[in-house]
Amino acid sequence: MAVREGSLEAPTRHPIDWQNPEYYNEQSLMEELERVFDICHGCRRCFSLCHAFPTLFDAIDESETMELDGVDKRVYWDVVDHCYLCDMCYMTKCPYVPPHEWNVDFPHLMLRAKAFKHSQGKTRVRDRILTATDKVGTLAGIPVVSSVVNAVNHNRLGRRVVEELLEVHPDAVLPNYHAKTLRRRFSTERNVDAVAAVGAGPTRGKVALFATCYSNYNEPELGENLIAIFEHNGLPVRLTETERCCGMPKLELGDLQAVRQAKEVNVPQLVKLIDQGWDVVAPVPSCVLMFKQELPLMFPDDADVAKVRDHIYDPFEYLMLRHKHGQLKTDFKANLGKIAYHVACHLRVQNLGMKTRELLQLIPGTEVEAIERCSGHDGTYAVKKEFHEISMKICKPVINRVEKAAADHYSSDCPMAGHQIENGLSEARAPEHPLKLLRQAYGI
Repeated sequence: MAVREGSLEAPTRHPIDWQNPEYYNEQSLMEELERVFDICHGCRRCFSLCHAFPTLFDAIDESETMELDGVDKRVYWDVVDHCYLCDMCYMTKCPYVPPHEWNVDFPHLMLRAKAFKHSQGKTRVRDRILTATDKVGTLAGIPVVSSVVNAVNHNRLGRRVVEELLEVHPDAVLPNYHAKTLRRRFSTERNVDAVAAVGAGPTRGKVALFATCYSNYNEPELGENLIAIFEHNGLPVRLTETERCCGMPKLELGDLQAVRQAKEVNVPQLVKLIDQGWDVVAPVPSCVLMFKQELPLMFPDDADVAKVRDHIYDPFEYLMLRHKHGQLKTDFKANLGKIAYHVACHLRVQNLGMKTRELLQLIPGTEVEAIERCSGHDGTYAVKKEFHEISMKICKPVINRVEKAAADHYSSDCPMAGHQIENGLSEARAPEHPLKLLRQAYGI
């Protein structure tokens, strides 16, 4: 077969063979890194994305041969460290993704390298702490502790201490912690039998909220707004019985055993709810992506994982599916004017289309300007001392678009991306999550 220049077929993803010992074979890993890096060097369509690609290309261009064979193999690990698995190279740039015969899946190759590094005990203590979202959230959610943590996070001297202890950049935005978490604000089975479920298309009309670490500990108003909107639309809403972190932070660290442990807590209880007729909704795109894509690829033969994949939704995806079948209320009380809307990478990867924009544009007197660029945040990348300034450089085009739009609101489905944008604006101005904006439009 002749080699084709790019693929005209729909991209596919291979299962992640992480339980195979060969996955952690250093020699075969380095050979695959060299193969893929050489293809990337010959193409370079991805240079404008994250810093992984400029790191690779600059090293090649500065080498004696100006080819990959002139690059010190230690640079390979710098490339790996700069990849935060946003998936945008795979989704929007690379012409050689499978089923093309060159079989390039750059993000999942970086995942393999991160998993190898973790298996060798080379994960920094700082990174283990930053990705331990359940443990940190539980500790920081203690009333006295949350007050201290928040005070330190907003104090220049305190941030210098955090910088020394955890190698966290003093200018990075750190989330607040709430003693009154979402789970403390709402009982689990809060209105199970309050309203009769009404199905609409694939949606069954009653929703189990997978709160996520971030919505539970850091921004409980995300869950509050979601519950208010869904109940306004006649949907019974309950919380899951309990939950563990979805696993995305540990995935990005390469700690795949920790991902498995979280899956073994979350999936059985979600399946139980699904079997009882509940659909699952989560307010953070990365968490939905974890259940829709990464876990099914890690556990391709697990029927329960597949069941969760097929019954978990982004909030705006769910509402627009119901709108398609005449079950979305459009009794809006207020227009929103102009919104500069950042489309989160982990939402784009789900191939849903811009459901958030579609719904917000149903509101009379509302204009939505979409910004399809990465914010460079990644949950932990942007707060690390060695990466923060690079992350802000990646975010700069988004910041420029927000400022140029001169909109009434700016927003992102990813709350952390919203604060990353806020951190770069020339004038202090807070982001407003789409759920908050929708609730405002409903007047509830």
